[in-house]
Amino acid sequence: MKVLVPVKRVVDYNVKVRVKSDNTGVDIANVKMSMNPFCEIAVEEAVRLKEKGIATEIVAVSAGVAQCQETLRNAMAIGADRGILIETDAELQPLAVAKLLKAVVEREQPRLVILGKQAIDDDANQTGQMLAALLGWGQATFASKVEIDGGVARVTCEVDGGLETVLVNLPAIVTTDLRLNEPRYATLPNIMKAKKKPLETVKPVDLGVDVTPRLTVLRVEEPPKRQGGIKVPDVATLIEKLRNEAKVI
Repeated sequence: MKVLVPVKRVVDYNVKVRVKSDNTGVDIANVKMSMNPFCEIAVEEAVRLKEKGIATEIVAVSAGVAQCQETLRNAMAIGADRGILIETDAELQPLAVAKLLKAVVEREQPRLVILGKQAIDDDANQTGQMLAALLGWGQATFASKVEIDGGVARVTCEVDGGLETVLVNLPAIVTTDLRLNEPRYATLPNIMKAKKKPLETVKPVDLGVDVTPRLTVLRVEEPPKRQGGIKVPDVATLIEKLRNEAKVI
């Protein structure tokens, strides 16, 4: 069974992001970039499926600038067999990414697509669902456990009320949640091996996909600074401030 794992290059989660001076977006100049944490979980889960003898090949795919090759090499160091880079300098929004992935899926014919539930930069949580809709495949989102039995995936999903177990026929889309697994570190020998694994580069036009943005960001602002707390002398003063200043009661 072939497994496709989309991965995204984002600002490292340890970096404190800054808004550009003109408020047009987030400043990523000279900022450390890394693989989206949810994507790391997806790669790890695919590698575990291969170690169980369920998956036979893992294909990592990323869309973005040329530096996304580093992200793909990282995925291959963890255990992916090869990578596909859809290279473009255009701003990629979730629908455009879903269309690009649809084209790759139709070419690669995987039985399972595992991807992170969301990226930590835009927090859109849309690409997996959009891809499932475009393909007409079943989907299981926010997965905390994945079991494959023949042509069926049994997925435990995290929902507001607790856990929900769904059965989806393969081929299917699965999006990963934090509690699915703990990603392994890429060892030095595997990092060296990853440099020799095949990495194909294509353009959106090669896939017949128009990635022109459909949404426009008007302004980006940092959240307001948190105000310091105060002490009140009695309950009456507390209630008065909650009612007249905080306006929460």
